Amino acid sequence: MKNSSVKKNVFLALLVSIGLAVGYIENMIPVPIPLPGARLGLSNIVVLITIVVFGWKEGFTVALLKSVLLMLVTGNVSSFFYSFAGAFLSAIAMNISWYKLNLSIISTSLIGSFFHNLAQVTLGSIIVSNWRLFYYFPFLIILGIFTGLFVGMASKYIIEQLKKSMPGIGDKIE
Repeated sequence: MKNSSVKKNVFLALLVSIGLAVGYIENMIPVPIPLPGARLGLSNIVVLITIVVFGWKEGFTVALLKSVLLMLVTGNVSSFFYSFAGAFLSAIAMNISWYKLNLSIISTSLIGSFFHNLAQVTLGSIIVSNWRLFYYFPFLIILGIFTGLFVGMASKYIIEQLKKSMPGIGDKIE
């Protein structure tokens, strides 16, 4: 195994660990808006950084591993399905936004937030057999705009700092 491959795998393992820790802590933070199941999505900073710095496969892998490991750590199987569905669809949407549509980090983050909420509301509607849950969707979108902006700006800042210490990383930053 090449030295650069080992470094990459170690960095990816650290990103998964950071995403897991942030996700765990985030579950303890009450959202100031009374929306059941709503979260700030701070662990998505790690996913977006991974997509930009390492690529779509790695970003997708980190997103899914973060959800699986969070379920194993918290033991909350029911929220796992929502987390996994959101991570799955948002990772696909962010990868398309970044690599195919060449959108900015902030736009990519906003799209990821939208699709994360869409996946969760769709799954919830299927589970409870009630499409009226989509009345809840506009409120999640409004919250998602603020959290998506924050995740995008934080990701951009972190990647800019990484570029200073590791030249060549995330060259497509706007």
